[in-house]
Amino acid sequence: MRVSFKDKVTGRVVAVVAAMALLTGFQTAPGEASELETIESGKMIVAFNGDMPGTGLENGRLIGLDGELMQSIVEGLGLEVEPALMEWAAEIASVKARRVDIMHGMMGWNDQRIKVINISDPIYYGKANITQKKSTNYNKVSDLEGKTVATIQGFGWIDQLKLIPNSELKLYDTSDAAVRDLLAGRIDALFADPPLIQFAISKNPDWDIHALSIVDEFDPKYSLLTAKWNMVFGLSKEAPNLLVAVNEKIAEAWASCRNLEIAKKYGLGEKSWFDPGPLNLRAGIDRPKDWKQPTLPASCN
Repeated sequence: MRVSFKDKVTGRVVAVVAAMALLTGFQTAPGEASELETIESGKMIVAFNGDMPGTGLENGRLIGLDGELMQSIVEGLGLEVEPALMEWAAEIASVKARRVDIMHGMMGWNDQRIKVINISDPIYYGKANITQKKSTNYNKVSDLEGKTVATIQGFGWIDQLKLIPNSELKLYDTSDAAVRDLLAGRIDALFADPPLIQFAISKNPDWDIHALSIVDEFDPKYSLLTAKWNMVFGLSKEAPNLLVAVNEKIAEAWASCRNLEIAKKYGLGEKSWFDPGPLNLRAGIDRPKDWKQPTLPASCN
């Protein structure tokens, strides 16, 4: 994540920051805690759902693939983390309502979420996979026609899953509940956070399930199922300085290989998690047309 954050933010954010500078009579400094639009001075209220390997809390500190990076970013901004545990489906609404400053939890970017919250630069990348019993090998969207498919409330691909012909879609409040029903045979296929599923299967080798990546070529109708997507943090649209500052720290994490180092601790150190793939769905949408998706420097190993 390489270029100066000032080159990566949207024109809208730049305009807002510039306007604030004119009104207050001084140049804003997004990296200084005093200029960040946090709800409470000196603190960052952080929403998380506790699903590992993405997020958790241990001895008062955020842990997990997303959590450790969040902790280091907040501290790097001179702020104190105030954790706010909640169900995933409540996180985006809490950011929008300004009950929390920032949210995380293996969340993927999509063009609907940017209508209600600001979304950070990516911290790694993800791709949909189909979790299922080992007796099946579904790896295409068409394999799910006529099947009972499940996902979690609030996940971005819900509307696209509803388009699968003759299928039944079940929504769950938690990933745990969905996995239990998969194990019990009450659903045929589950769309959940890929890091969570990989982590869960590695910790439970006796489970009779596996997860297969979707092999279909990119299909705009099923864009969130057939393309790689940015894994991100969500922030309020009322906090443009905070977005800029967080993106700067994310850029530093890419340049120093920090995100890869954290991922290795949770069994997700494969370079594929840091490869954006051939499509750049954000360029010209909530990033400039010439925006490049970050990648690890060659020195990372």
